[in-house]
Amino acid sequence: MRNSWENKVIIARNKKALRDFFILDSYEAGIILKGSEVKSIREHKVNLRDSYGRIRDGELLLYNMHISPYSKSRVEDINPKRIRKLLMHRKEIDRIAGKLTDKSLTLVPLSVYAVKNLVKIEIAIAKSKAKRDKRRDIEKREHDREIRRAFKNI
Repeated sequence: MRNSWENKVIIARNKKALRDFFILDSYEAGIILKGSEVKSIREHKVNLRDSYGRIRDGELLLYNMHISPYSKSRVEDINPKRIRKLLMHRKEIDRIAGKLTDKSLTLVPLSVYAVKNLVKIEIAIAKSKAKRDKRRDIEKREHDREIRRAFKNI
């Protein structure tokens, strides 16, 4: 397997997913796009907030990923929030489907990036955080800030 992270250009990140979920495992997938969606993505006009993945009929699908219409396009009949098919090997999809049998797990996109002339998406199997876990993360972050400030003043 080649390392795509060497030459990748991050286009969009899903910061909310990192805050609201424990990331258990992540995968790289291709994405099927129509018309001028690639140009819109290259202009960073993509939003991953509230998007999620599902496996239906053996296919990996991405819901609620918003890609704004390309401003210079003549044809604007593409739905910005349409369901998009993700491309992965059959064995990987089956492995993900096996892990998602646990009801508490979900599939969330983490980032969209370009590798050479291809658009890829990083998806992750994640478990939702409880409120107490979110509070614990906030307390830890504030504690780390205080420590950094203390060392900065020394």
